[in-house]
Amino acid sequence: MRILLVTQMWPSEREPDLGSFLVPLVRQLERTGHEVEVAALSRRGGPPTKYLQLRRDAIRAAKRFRPEVVFAHFLFPAGLAGAMAARACGAPLVVMAHGQDVANLGRVPGITAVTKRVVNGSAAVIANSSWLAERLCEHVPAAREKLSIADCGVDLDAFAPLDAAGARRELGWGSEPGDGPAYLCLGSLIERKNVIGLADAFARLGSGRLAFVGDGPLREHLEGRANVTLTGRIPQSEVPQWVAACDVLCQPSLIEPFGQATLEAMAMERSVVATTVGGPPEFVTPEAGVLVDPHDDEALPPAMRRAAELPSPNPAARAAAAEHDVAKMAARMAAVLERAGGLRP
Repeated sequence: MRILLVTQMWPSEREPDLGSFLVPLVRQLERTGHEVEVAALSRRGGPPTKYLQLRRDAIRAAKRFRPEVVFAHFLFPAGLAGAMAARACGAPLVVMAHGQDVANLGRVPGITAVTKRVVNGSAAVIANSSWLAERLCEHVPAAREKLSIADCGVDLDAFAPLDAAGARRELGWGSEPGDGPAYLCLGSLIERKNVIGLADAFARLGSGRLAFVGDGPLREHLEGRANVTLTGRIPQSEVPQWVAACDVLCQPSLIEPFGQATLEAMAMERSVVATTVGGPPEFVTPEAGVLVDPHDDEALPPAMRRAAELPSPNPAARAAAAEHDVAKMAARMAAVLERAGGLRP
């Protein structure tokens, strides 16, 4: 079928990591015979008028491409742009909630009312975790009868296991047996990711090394710490090498609606420390990693120690991640889209 995908996050040459988690999904839909057109924003920041441009682009694409279904990623603002595009071409709308779009409900003025309009006008709603689905239904009860659960999955080929020692040598990030466990945190250096709490917990361990791959406003609070490496933002293509170099991926976020980085690390046979608040409990098995209450300052250091005691590499982690293979998730979403497409007048 013809699918118009609308999103406010899509990678570009300038910002290759922006919305990169959507690319494998689109490629998989195309591999299985669907024709996908993308209307998207590919830059961070800028004036709010950029969302008006997204609406215009989505409407133009809808009129030219004549999709059988419009698939909007994020309830707002992409959901609103998708709704307008769907109306312009007479196609049904399917929207997917990812996290921040739900977190904004009840907090950002006007967002809840617009989101209700989008959900009410949609043929189906997808949430990337059961946890997120429940949060959405608290604010928009009408979503419940339309909900399906599917995440964006993980490309098992792109995140195949790699040799840790070789990756460490290439990165210059410790390769001697006495260096201790190698911990890694992926993502923005912001409060929600609990990066300061992680750095403090690591300092209490007294051994090993920790790398933060990403950037953000809390960087200055992490600089200069012993055995802590800050890489800044890197291209998505370089992420697998950093994951390969670690023993344990640590994502003790205060809230994590799904946990894409955690899933990708598991696919690479790396054990994880993940938050209990959000989606990770739905896919992190005891053999794959350790779940930790991010609000318990005393719990994180022992959780990191326990995770470092798990096998490295950890085949059980990849087995758990394989349940979220992008091929499986794309098939699940395609089924939702095809049902919605059948509702077209």
